[in-house]
Amino acid sequence: MLKIIVCGALGRMGKEIISKVYQRKDVKLIGAIETSEHPFLGKELGGKIKVSSELEKVIEKDSVIIEFSTPSATLEHLRIAEKKRTPIVIGTTGFKEEEYHRIKEASCTTPIVLSANMSIGINLLYNIVEEVTRTLGENFDKEIIEIHHRNKKDAPSGTAKRIAQIIADAEGKVLSDVGIYGRKGISKEIRSKEEVGVHAVRGGNVVGEHTVLFMGKEERLEITHRAESRSIFAEGAILAAKFLAQKEKGLYDLQDVLGLRK
Repeated sequence: MLKIIVCGALGRMGKEIISKVYQRKDVKLIGAIETSEHPFLGKELGGKIKVSSELEKVIEKDSVIIEFSTPSATLEHLRIAEKKRTPIVIGTTGFKEEEYHRIKEASCTTPIVLSANMSIGINLLYNIVEEVTRTLGENFDKEIIEIHHRNKKDAPSGTAKRIAQIIADAEGKVLSDVGIYGRKGISKEIRSKEEVGVHAVRGGNVVGEHTVLFMGKEERLEITHRAESRSIFAEGAILAAKFLAQKEKGLYDLQDVLGLRK
């Protein structure tokens, strides 16, 4: 039986993953990790698992770490996973470029799934967006709008950035050259064909919504994915953990897990 350790255990996603693990018979929770200052540290969750801040002490053979915390905490947990050669699923977002390089470096010895969005639907959307971008070309303007709950700290979402990167790659562009994040004021020039617009909206308790717009002269195509519950991300994370249990090293994402990689 696959043993699961959840980091960021008492956050929104951590709680959802733990709930899903307890509902399944093919995986078992052996660790719930939180910060050393967390008020519930040392208290017991269901299944006699105590909340701990010491990841290294709860790692066992045949265990996989599922990480939904902060970039700094994730990198510290990654260091421990690397040391123990323990597979790790990373759903944390908001990493800087150099932090992505650190994750890639660790994957040379440790199996890692890194995905800003663990939804099956979103990962299908990635493939659709790539195909549509190649088909419509520069005659259609591309804009991305993402909506999340009022407490989400990073903007734009990791998913929106991934979509923008897919569009840029499909057109042979460098995203840092063509990405436009929000707009304000009066522009001296009309919108260029090369631009990829990305816009973030925050409010309420929206789990997650991403819309990609392809806008031509006389028609508009919109592709939207709405996450109605965090359970879809939890299911994806557990699926990724089971995938990693068969790997010795390497950097993967949910496209690999779902067999969608071209």
